[in-house]
Amino acid sequence: MQADTRADVFGDIFVVFLGLGTLVGIVVVAYTLYNAYKYRDTDQPKDDSLPTLGELPTGGKGGKKLFLSFGISAIIVISLVIWTYGMLLYVEDPQDEFEQDPIEVDITGEGFAWHFEYENGVEATNTLNVPADRPVAIEVTSGDVWHTFGIADLRVKADAIPGEYDETWFMAEEAGAQHEIKCYELCGDFHSNMVGTVQVMEQDEFDTWLDDQLTLEVTLEDENEEPVTDGYELQLVHQNNDEYEADLEYTYTADDFENGTITIDEIEQGGTYDLTITSDDDSFDTIEESVDITSPSSETYTIETSGTEDTNDETDETDETNSETNDDGGEN
Repeated sequence: MQADTRADVFGDIFVVFLGLGTLVGIVVVAYTLYNAYKYRDTDQPKDDSLPTLGELPTGGKGGKKLFLSFGISAIIVISLVIWTYGMLLYVEDPQDEFEQDPIEVDITGEGFAWHFEYENGVEATNTLNVPADRPVAIEVTSGDVWHTFGIADLRVKADAIPGEYDETWFMAEEAGAQHEIKCYELCGDFHSNMVGTVQVMEQDEFDTWLDDQLTLEVTLEDENEEPVTDGYELQLVHQNNDEYEADLEYTYTADDFENGTITIDEIEQGGTYDLTITSDDDSFDTIEESVDITSPSSETYTIETSGTEDTNDETDETDETNSETNDDGGEN
C-alpha cells in the first residue's frame, strides 16, 4: 500500500480531532441541558436526598459517575496523544513506509529566489518538477538571509537558514497539478516576490525531463564560420569523476559529429566537466575549456588551423625580407 502523504496525515489528524471534539461537545452539552431540565426550579417538593445550596455532596452514585467520567476522559486523551505522536513520527521519518526510494532535491533560498539541485546534478530555479505519487526528500538551506520554504497545498514548511540544513519530505498525488511555493519568513524588500511552482508530472514524463536536462550541444567551426567536419577528437571528463561509481568520461571523434555539430545526451551526472578538443594531425592547437552541464546548454568553438598560421608566418617572413632588402638598398 502506498504511504500516506503529509497532507493525508495532517488531514487525518484534523478529522480525528474534529470528530472527537464534536462528539465530546455534543455529550457535554446534552448532559448539561438534561441536568438543567431535570433539576430546574419548580414548585414541587424537593427530594430530601439532594444537597441544598451551600451543602457539600456526600458521595454515592454521584461520586461513581464523576470517577467514571474522569476515567473515560483520561483514556480518550491519552489514546489521542499516543496516536497523534505516532502520526507525527511518521511525518518526520517515514522511510520504512515508502514503496520507492525518494527523489532527493537540495533547495537553497538566495537572492529572493529558490534554487533546486537534483541528485544527478540538474539545477533549476523557481520551478520544482516532481513525479506524482512518489516521495520527494528535500534538504533546505539559505545562501544569504533567513527564509522559510513552504508549499501550503502539500503541508510542507522548512526553515532555510545560512549554514544549517533542514530536512523534510512531501508527496504530490495528482499529475498535471501545480502548487505554489512561497517564503514564509519576512526576508527583505522583495519577500513577496519570492515565489515558485511545484510542477507534478507522470513518472515517465519526469524521467524524460530529467534526462533531457543533461544535454550539451557542441559546434566546431573555422575562422570563416564554416563547420569543421574531420580531423579531431572531443573528450569530456567530470572534474569530480573519482567521487562517483560510474566513469563520467566521454570521448567522441569527428565521425560522431554531423556537419560539425554533436548533441551529447548520454551524460549521467551533472556538474563541471573538462572539455578537450585535440587534432588528429596537429593541424590546430588543443582547445581546453570547463563546461557546466546542469541544464541544456550549447557551446561553439572556433578552430584556427595551422595552415592559416603558416600562411601568416610566411607573409611575416616575406615582409621581413622585403624590409631587409629595402634597408640594404638604402645603404648602397
